[in-house]
Amino acid sequence: MRRHIETLPTIACLLVLGGCVAAPSGEVPASSLEREATAAPAAQAAPPTTEPRDPSRTWIVLLGTGTPGAEPDRFGPATAIVAGGTAYLIDAGPGVVRRAAAGAIVSGLPALRPQNLRMAFFTHLHSDHTIGYPDLILSPWVLGRTAPLQAFGPPGLDAMTTALLEAYREDIRVRVEGPEQLRRDLLAVETREIEPGLIYEDPVMRVEAFAVPHGTWDQAFGFKLTTADRTIVISGDTGPFDGMADIASGADVLIHEAYGAEGLRLRDPGIQRYHGTFHTSAIKVGEIAAEAEVGMVILTHQLHLAGETPDEMVDQVRLSFDGEVVYGRDLDIF
Repeated sequence: MRRHIETLPTIACLLVLGGCVAAPSGEVPASSLEREATAAPAAQAAPPTTEPRDPSRTWIVLLGTGTPGAEPDRFGPATAIVAGGTAYLIDAGPGVVRRAAAGAIVSGLPALRPQNLRMAFFTHLHSDHTIGYPDLILSPWVLGRTAPLQAFGPPGLDAMTTALLEAYREDIRVRVEGPEQLRRDLLAVETREIEPGLIYEDPVMRVEAFAVPHGTWDQAFGFKLTTADRTIVISGDTGPFDGMADIASGADVLIHEAYGAEGLRLRDPGIQRYHGTFHTSAIKVGEIAAEAEVGMVILTHQLHLAGETPDEMVDQVRLSFDGEVVYGRDLDIF
């Protein structure tokens, strides 16, 4: 892993030896600033839970199910897998930190409080999956994060991290040297550029990366996350490929992107070629799920190309798959 820490006047990057790094344990109590910032739930969020969630379970919280389109009820792609008191974030689309703050209220999971966010895994570096990355670096630091952020992703993540810290150098200087007196060392970001295979393991979580075809991207990944009680496969953005069913075989949950197959047929040939190589149809997701015999399918990053309804997309999955299918919405909890 590489350790990025903002220093004046330049950015220093130090190599951290070792492979898989364990996540820090424990959670930071909610600050008064965070309580003020999250007192009003986001629009269309579910009401706050009245009971704490079972901490021995692995929870899935959809923080953002959107696409590059600016939809007011769908934030950018981000999924939290919460296990053992830690939130493992997959991607960081626009609004990820504020969605996590709302998720902490809705789910009753303190791991989603912004100052507790310290693990991130990026499927690829498309802007809609990474625009929230500087927010994830800086906002939890301002709110009291007590350990460096760990970030895993494709080649290019190191350069992106260094550039972001440089871009916010003056903001960081003011917060460190001014009346806030924030600790510069807690702003450090430990990055690891990944290849297919085991990329992370701690006592409660195992994360494996697998390559996926996403159009002209040289490297894009999906992730298989395994805990004591659940196996979860997250497709990332991907076109269809033969290996997905084998990777997802027997998984409890398959979280897969999808576009409406019927809608694509009504679009022009250029749009058809683009989505046919960059993304996967809901019909194909059903075929993958049936072959893999997964327990449940959650659709995310849904592309409605000709006005198809959520129910129609779910029905396309059910053409082949007779298990549970859910059209994912922001702040859904499983």
